Amino acid sequence: MAEPVSQNAPEDDPDRSEEDKPRLSRSEERGGSRRRAKPAKKRSFWKELPILLVIALVLTILIQTFLAKVFMIPSGSMEATLHGCPGCTGDRILVDRVTYDFTEPSPGDVIVFKGPQAWINNEIAPQESSNIVVQGLRGLGSLVGFAPPDERDFVKRVIAVGGQTVQCCDQQGRMIVDGKSLDEPYIHWEDPSVQEQKTFEPVKVPAGMVWVQGDNRNNSDDSRFQGGGGVNGAVPVDNIIGKARIIVLPPSRWGGITDHNPQASGQPVALGAPAWQSGLPLGAGIAAAWPALFLGRKLKSGLRRAAGRKP
Repeated sequence: MAEPVSQNAPEDDPDRSEEDKPRLSRSEERGGSRRRAKPAKKRSFWKELPILLVIALVLTILIQTFLAKVFMIPSGSMEATLHGCPGCTGDRILVDRVTYDFTEPSPGDVIVFKGPQAWINNEIAPQESSNIVVQGLRGLGSLVGFAPPDERDFVKRVIAVGGQTVQCCDQQGRMIVDGKSLDEPYIHWEDPSVQEQKTFEPVKVPAGMVWVQGDNRNNSDDSRFQGGGGVNGAVPVDNIIGKARIIVLPPSRWGGITDHNPQASGQPVALGAPAWQSGLPLGAGIAAAWPALFLGRKLKSGLRRAAGRKP
């Protein structure tokens, strides 16, 4: 009796080449009867783009919140170190937010800080829009450094720190800290023919504060004026956002920001007195010279007469 022929007999034919045999999927090799799974379709670039943008924005916000932030210079108080002059493209600077977690601010550091309550003269005065969308875009631009900040943020240079006494000026018109004239090569004079600073009496900077001034020395509302001047013009260290490190935009302005210490090569100075006081010693000397000369002549004449009377 003949045996039935299996339907898979052609496939089991040992003489059949491997190329002619159909390939089995893993599920079929394991004895399963499921169909081969279709490969997943690759997501299009235009669908992935919004996700990439959101991730980039979140990373930018996190970096600028905790590590470094980009600020726009809105005024000319730090010319010519930082551009913010009317009619020019304001510099964008990268501010290090980590440094002062481990160190204290030093003289010469260019810092960004939140204006304390006493700073009533706000040199950053953006015009507010009533449009909610515009306000949102402005806030986002400020967050990533492409729009002027809405909050009262300032950028100045540290001149003196807590415990030091600052005043202006010596006979050459230089700032004085702890009795030494400062070396300030970064000062910018808008009118080169007027290179003198506003004088003020000695101020001892309170502990935990810094005394700051703009490099554009005669066009800067800083510690000399804010809060009426004096100790009210000092800035709490806790208000400091970070240290300005690099100019990132525009490309033509790329470069580091100088932190030249003006106190490092300061020269001891003897504070000058008013001209009329300086002339007192000379006047007193001249006034005393006549009586001394008169008395000297009298004494000399008397000695000669006494000597002539001797036998």
